[in-house]
Amino acid sequence: MQDIRLRDANVITQRYMDSILFKERLIDSVKADISMTFLGERFSMPIFMPAFSHLGNMGGRELTGLEEYSIAAKEMNVLNFVGMMENDMFERIIRTGAKTVRIVKPYADNAKVRDQLKFAEDCGAFAVGMDIDHIFGEKGYDICVGEEMAAQTSDMIRSYIEASGLPFVIKGVLSVEDAVKCADLGAKAIIVSHHHGRLPYAVPPMMMLPDIKKALEGRGVEIIVDCGIESGADVYKSLALGADAAAIGRAMMPSLGKDGVQGVIDLFTSIGDELRYVMSFTGFADTEKIDSSALIFTNNY
Repeated sequence: MQDIRLRDANVITQRYMDSILFKERLIDSVKADISMTFLGERFSMPIFMPAFSHLGNMGGRELTGLEEYSIAAKEMNVLNFVGMMENDMFERIIRTGAKTVRIVKPYADNAKVRDQLKFAEDCGAFAVGMDIDHIFGEKGYDICVGEEMAAQTSDMIRSYIEASGLPFVIKGVLSVEDAVKCADLGAKAIIVSHHHGRLPYAVPPMMMLPDIKKALEGRGVEIIVDCGIESGADVYKSLALGADAAAIGRAMMPSLGKDGVQGVIDLFTSIGDELRYVMSFTGFADTEKIDSSALIFTNNY
């Protein structure tokens, strides 16, 4: 008998996302506005860059992929995120002029965590944060590019947040329990994510949004979601289920690799256009008003 069990969280996530359908609500609808406010700043769309790491020069071009998508973020007024890198590379990212959030890995070297967070703040980062779902590998603590990771306690994370003068973002939240802890510790935003399926059978991030949104109501914590977001329809579903914004990840790589800055701009423009289209078709004039009332859940996944 063929084994049809699903283990890959990315497949589970995609099937769940595609099982959600839309109702049309056209009477009295208007052309939607997709701009939004996040952590007190106005952005052109609720579609953010991913916290990528280790992107070198692509397509034979002079700039690294990290710099190219950061330039695109600046030109589009989209919030930029970057991941694991040394301080000199982060300084190059800041020179692009993009409003950038630096997500630091949970290094076993605690001094390195603190140094990178402080450097980002001194360099002009928009916000800082930590990736908490890159701690474990199958045989223990993970080692990424020669750097050992370590478990992060509540006290450790609170100390990072209290030491920073910037909003703190925690990436890799996939439960109400962790979301509430983030709020208790003083985080200003979370990224609901399973980090491209690091945990087998991980629940789709989008499925967790309603419960997390409810648990954080009135706590002043903004919510981003990622994993499998590829289209304006995906972004719309994210917002309708409780996110304030969605991040485009691996879906950006072909456009970035082929056409660099312009490829990213063209992709985000297309995704934003589809988001506006779906919002207009379902009766929502602006992103802050989107809710789940136009969603149909088929449970066909």
